[in-house]
Amino acid sequence: MLLRKLRRRLATTPLRVADPPRLLRLAEPIAPVDLTPSGPPMVSVVIPVHNQLHYTCHCLTALAQAGARLAFEVIVVDDCSEDGTAERLGRYPGLRLIRNPRNLGFVGSCNAGAEIAGGDYLVFLNNDTQVQSAWLDALVKTFQEVPDAGLVGSRLIYPDGRQQEAGAILFKDGSAWNYGHLDDPHKPQYSYLRQVDYCSGAALAVETELFRRLGGFDAAFAPAYYEDADLALRARAAGRAVYYQPLSVVVHFEGISAGRNEQSDFGMKRYQRIHAETFRARWQGVLATFGQRGEDLEQAKERAVRRRALVIDNYMVTPDRESGSVRMLNLFRILQGLGFKVTFAAANLEAPQPYVGDLQRIGVEVLYRPYVRRIRDHLDAHGAGYDLVILSRVDAAAQTLGAARTRCPKARIVFDTVDLHFLREMRLAKLQSDAAIRRVAQRRRRQELGLMRRADLTFVVSEAERDLLAAEEPDIRVHVVSNIHPVMGSAKPHAERHGLLFIGAFAHPPNTDAVLFLCREIMPLIRQVLPDIRLSIIGADPPKEVLACASPGIEILGHVPDVVPYFASCRVSVAPLRYGAGVKGKINQSLAHGLPVVATGVAAEGMHLVDGESVLIADEAPAFAAAVARLDRDPVLWQRLSDAGLQVMEAHFGFAAAARALRAALELESIE
Repeated sequence: MLLRKLRRRLATTPLRVADPPRLLRLAEPIAPVDLTPSGPPMVSVVIPVHNQLHYTCHCLTALAQAGARLAFEVIVVDDCSEDGTAERLGRYPGLRLIRNPRNLGFVGSCNAGAEIAGGDYLVFLNNDTQVQSAWLDALVKTFQEVPDAGLVGSRLIYPDGRQQEAGAILFKDGSAWNYGHLDDPHKPQYSYLRQVDYCSGAALAVETELFRRLGGFDAAFAPAYYEDADLALRARAAGRAVYYQPLSVVVHFEGISAGRNEQSDFGMKRYQRIHAETFRARWQGVLATFGQRGEDLEQAKERAVRRRALVIDNYMVTPDRESGSVRMLNLFRILQGLGFKVTFAAANLEAPQPYVGDLQRIGVEVLYRPYVRRIRDHLDAHGAGYDLVILSRVDAAAQTLGAARTRCPKARIVFDTVDLHFLREMRLAKLQSDAAIRRVAQRRRRQELGLMRRADLTFVVSEAERDLLAAEEPDIRVHVVSNIHPVMGSAKPHAERHGLLFIGAFAHPPNTDAVLFLCREIMPLIRQVLPDIRLSIIGADPPKEVLACASPGIEILGHVPDVVPYFASCRVSVAPLRYGAGVKGKINQSLAHGLPVVATGVAAEGMHLVDGESVLIADEAPAFAAAVARLDRDPVLWQRLSDAGLQVMEAHFGFAAAARALRAALELESIE
């Protein structure tokens, strides 16, 4: 019931992939704003200007209002304006203003600003733009998260909210197209990080060192046009990639400075036609590998993608709420490392923020309503392009496997169990001696085994589950792809830690049973030995019976967005699960942070843990309480378990181990 309530609430959360553009009305008088950096600038925003003072003032005001978490400086290069630009901008505190001695055009002005820049990153910004909230942080974070990023461009939208550009596409003849032009910017295909041919210089970030090493914008494209495309291809030739970052949103009043008629023999816009010839002649060898103008833009936008994976789970990935989502998120990263473009959909096509944006920011395409009304519709249109389809958890697989089989003819179909649902329910039936639950477990067993027979591969998370299936159905092809965690190490020694930690999502019924067992039967015994011990219980949406366990020594904290401080400060992690299946994320996370665990046998199942060496195992309340007290008071034992737990995590649950397992499973099926 709690799970259904949580998912219903998430599913009805309004979709806000990007906020509507916030615009300053150009008729408003604009007073000078303070642009003094908040510290040594990490970013230098370079704005070339020639007249159009009113737009420049609004651009600067939007910059000040949007702000950023990181320090940035603003450099305005006045290219011989005649409308009082220099005098007016001289009143802006913190603004670095330089004036060209002669008209240098866009290319020369950008290069002049870059020469005096003090930031690690340059962002070139047109003065006929208004940046939106978080635009700069999103650009810079891309460099920090994507090692090969050389240039990163913003999503450009028109003042009326329609899209101007979601990255640009080059064709064999040297011509270009602004992908997504005049369309709805909220559509899934425009809303995730991806490599592109180039991004417009109207809002373009580049590492300062790379820009200078490449010699800046090439004067061959002065005063303007094609300098951004040329820089992008030079960055690619230097081994760096160009990315479009949709979470960086910039409103662009296109054509204010240069006009829009490229056929004219007068004005800046004519250089678009002239420089197209220069660009085509310079890069004809590279362009020969590109497509023809008029080809399918969906294919052209990702010409370098060789493998495509579709992943469908029961629900949106919520890694701060449940461990299955942590595994899924890290599985996406590994698939990307193996060369897959990843497309993800929740079975109900829910799209709550911030989870959608978090996936899009790392390059996962997310499908959602109203743009995709049924997953089957998406498969009808795009199924033939997928090489791999992963259906995660039994309900999502049951809904989609048949359609995926018929509509994705070249794809390998994987049933990713996450855990064996029938095993968990059989254990619950045994615990409660409940015949009705046993019948449910038997129906679930038939369903899961049936899906495994129809799939090409089945993923389980432990050798124990693999061995169980080998005995049940020896002909099913099963591979272990377990939980995936970064191994963080221990933040503090035994002496600097205090208290017990339980963590687990209460949408998962075994966690409720475990907490009630812990609070009602185990904690009274622990307190006989450790009367002042405190217990912190973390997990979203605790039911009323769990809330009733709160006391002066027991904190029911509910959902905690950042749990790392608890892993760093608590002395013992407890996992008193009495039934369940799969590998327990609560134990993985604890061990990855060097926090020793006391667990039941069910909780530690399939985790390569040895009682007394890397974990303490106890099933009955007295033994469990004694193990907790022993670990709390014995720093030598604590350190031994902490060190051994980290070794287990590195060997079996780190990214390298998961990548090896996934590569082996997929190579068996010749996905190349």
